[in-house]
Amino acid sequence: MSSEEYKLLDTISSPRELKKLSAEELRVYCDELRRYIIDECSVNPGHLASSLGAVELAAALHYVFETPEDRIVWDVGHQTYAHKIITGRREAFRTKRRLNGISGFPRMSESEYDAFGGGHASVSISAAFGMAKAAELRGEKRQVVAVIGDGSMTGGLAFEGLNNAGASKRTNLLVILNDNNMAIDQATGALKNYLLKISTSVHYNRFKQRLWGILSHTPRLLWLCQKAGNAVKQGLLNKSNLFESLNFRYFGPVDGHNLKELVRTLRALRDIEGPKLLHVMTVKGKGYLPAEHNQSVWHAPGCFNPDTGERISAPDDTARYQDVFGETLLELARRDARVVGVTPAMPSGCSMNILLREMPERCFDVGIAEGHAVTFSAGLAAAGMVPFCNIYSSFMQRAYDNVIHDVAIQGLPVVMCLDRGGLVGEDGVTHHGVFDMAAFGAVPGLVIAAPMNEPELRNAMYTALLAGGPFMIRYPRGHGEGLPWRGMTFEALPVGRGRRLREGRDVALVTVGTVGNAAARAAERAAGEGVEAAHYDLRWVKPLDTELLDEVGRTFRRVVTVEDGCLRGGVGEAVAAYFNARGYDARVTSLGIGDEWVEHGTPEQLHTLCGYDEEAIFRALAGVKHLSQER
Repeated sequence: MSSEEYKLLDTISSPRELKKLSAEELRVYCDELRRYIIDECSVNPGHLASSLGAVELAAALHYVFETPEDRIVWDVGHQTYAHKIITGRREAFRTKRRLNGISGFPRMSESEYDAFGGGHASVSISAAFGMAKAAELRGEKRQVVAVIGDGSMTGGLAFEGLNNAGASKRTNLLVILNDNNMAIDQATGALKNYLLKISTSVHYNRFKQRLWGILSHTPRLLWLCQKAGNAVKQGLLNKSNLFESLNFRYFGPVDGHNLKELVRTLRALRDIEGPKLLHVMTVKGKGYLPAEHNQSVWHAPGCFNPDTGERISAPDDTARYQDVFGETLLELARRDARVVGVTPAMPSGCSMNILLREMPERCFDVGIAEGHAVTFSAGLAAAGMVPFCNIYSSFMQRAYDNVIHDVAIQGLPVVMCLDRGGLVGEDGVTHHGVFDMAAFGAVPGLVIAAPMNEPELRNAMYTALLAGGPFMIRYPRGHGEGLPWRGMTFEALPVGRGRRLREGRDVALVTVGTVGNAAARAAERAAGEGVEAAHYDLRWVKPLDTELLDEVGRTFRRVVTVEDGCLRGGVGEAVAAYFNARGYDARVTSLGIGDEWVEHGTPEQLHTLCGYDEEAIFRALAGVKHLSQER
């Protein structure tokens, strides 16, 4: 569809203008909106399938409610592209996830229509309830809506919000459960089966349609809908309604792609006081057949041909770190019957689907519930298993107490694999894994490995299996260095022992993790400028190799540390503190992420922005020569 064919889309730049459309025009507008999202995401990738499934829902919400005075809180934000375009960001949408462009997620600082930021799952109900309670306390007549996916509803925080809000009978809160039977991968668990039972009850849905027909013409019969509807749900489903049990008035399910029904339903619900939940059925990837047929892949497909659905990717023969993890985990599971895998709804994202395909009974997708994933792993370990619990670094922040209380204090052999460590790129500030080394480095008894390349990751996993205690491995998103690793003999790494990779006499370069590869190239360049840098790979965030640090402290007066994490409380500070405690006269320059929030862009752009790319490391090393000359 060419820009000339966006006849309605090009005329709408706010919800106020959207409200002027007729019902038929609104349907056409949604068709154009969906096509615009497809066209733009084909050349500037993002989270496609989720947003395609929420086009009609976003349009209906802004059509019915008086935003931004009425507040819409979107859970996670994968489903918000239509919302962003409707609320005046049609042209800015072309810059999404790019350096200095708009975010791919809701951001309060970006628009008054983004009522609350959403990068992590399950927060919408708690946040929306807080807003609704504030409006009640201030005497404001404001509608507050939380839009949460069925995947996010599996998170414990969602139920904490439901439990609290359900006890506040006069607080005006609408929760919309956007149910597409998917998270990033196929939904799992008891809640999935419960929602499926509600949505497929033929007799109940037939009765529901009749009730909503009465409701749309006779608002006075709302009480009949509520009372009779509840009785029918309990009778036909042979159990009490879960949400009704939490004091939410339950409505639905309704077809989330039927604009007429959505608009009629939302208008009716505006007049009902108290907490209520509308169950909306949608299709992830709706309106684009490739995305409908392979919803997991098209969650975030990268660039593609919008006409053919052919995905376009730059050729790269090197393995991704997540695939090194996935294949190595399967290999270890074949060797040792104690090995199991645990992931909070990310089997394809972390490549644990490799184990899931071959040994489904030894792989557990626990839903979007990071704290539970860690404590469930602790229970497995307490009973003699060795769980490899894979959670993105940013999401592991949500399980900090579980790591300390349930794993570390008890010394349990849980292997926590932190994918996406460091700056992840276009997903931005909510997804960067920059705090893990600083946060978990303070936990007693926890071993933390930061492998430099593919064989190091493979061997770190093998070492973790043998360790018999709490073990954490952090590694980045994306492709490795192209080193051979498949089929190689496993080697147990000496815990807490680093290695010297390069001899030198002018300056010590101390790195941890995959940034060591850029540092190695920088050291080679520095040698060409007459600066000989000795390069040390720590390998371990904890315990630090004190013998290695003693060698560095005795030998060098200039030390440069590099890490793909926050400097405050990070490895560089730990190295400097060790030198100070031992009385070494070494001046330490630490490169990494400063005390600031890092936005979105490519990883290469962000490394440059934060000052620890190859060029920045080279400048830090080359600067030693100039300092020596000045002296």
